[in-house]
Amino acid sequence: MLIEHRSLWLASTNTYVVAPAIDGSAFVVDAPPEPSEIGALLRRHRLSLTAILLTHGHVDHTGGAGVLSNGGGISAYLHPDDGWLALAPEQQLLQLWGLIPPGDFTPPERFIPIQDGQRLELAGITIDVLHTPGHTPGHCCFLVSDGGVLFSGDQLFAGGIGRTDLPGGDRARLLESMQEKVLTLDDQIRVLPGHGPATTIGRERSNNPFLRGL
Repeated sequence: MLIEHRSLWLASTNTYVVAPAIDGSAFVVDAPPEPSEIGALLRRHRLSLTAILLTHGHVDHTGGAGVLSNGGGISAYLHPDDGWLALAPEQQLLQLWGLIPPGDFTPPERFIPIQDGQRLELAGITIDVLHTPGHTPGHCCFLVSDGGVLFSGDQLFAGGIGRTDLPGGDRARLLESMQEKVLTLDDQIRVLPGHGPATTIGRERSNNPFLRGL
């Protein structure tokens, strides 16, 4: 399985291009507002984009999804509890920074709703949806069991967890999601987060200060 990533835009948000191999179909996990860079990754490996998986509705993860999907018949998957976020990128930007930086933040024309426990088959790869509210109400992680990989979005980082001080955030729910959905996974599962370097479930279980007592 091919997984290529780039850290993009003002928030250094990780985007992941995922495919069984080069020269075929692929899907993207999260789409920061630099869609041209994501397109370049796809072209580098001669891949055709078939879907966009969005871990949550924050603009640094969804801002490029409209450019990538609109007019091309590309499906964008998002938990419905985060629709209110994804459909208001300018409001998020004003709230966070008090300005709207240059760029096209148009949301996808249509989101396909996902739910906890759902199994998706995209580009020949099986993905299990884990609804992990807390960072946002509709936050989801995506587990590729065959590849031993969890795309954790802003749920779990190397040495940290997602912030919960933004609208819709709830620290108690995030920790509950962590205990029930994430820390039940095998220690060997590789964690590919929305920001920062990769880690593993076992490493975070042992060393992450925010997970003590869970």
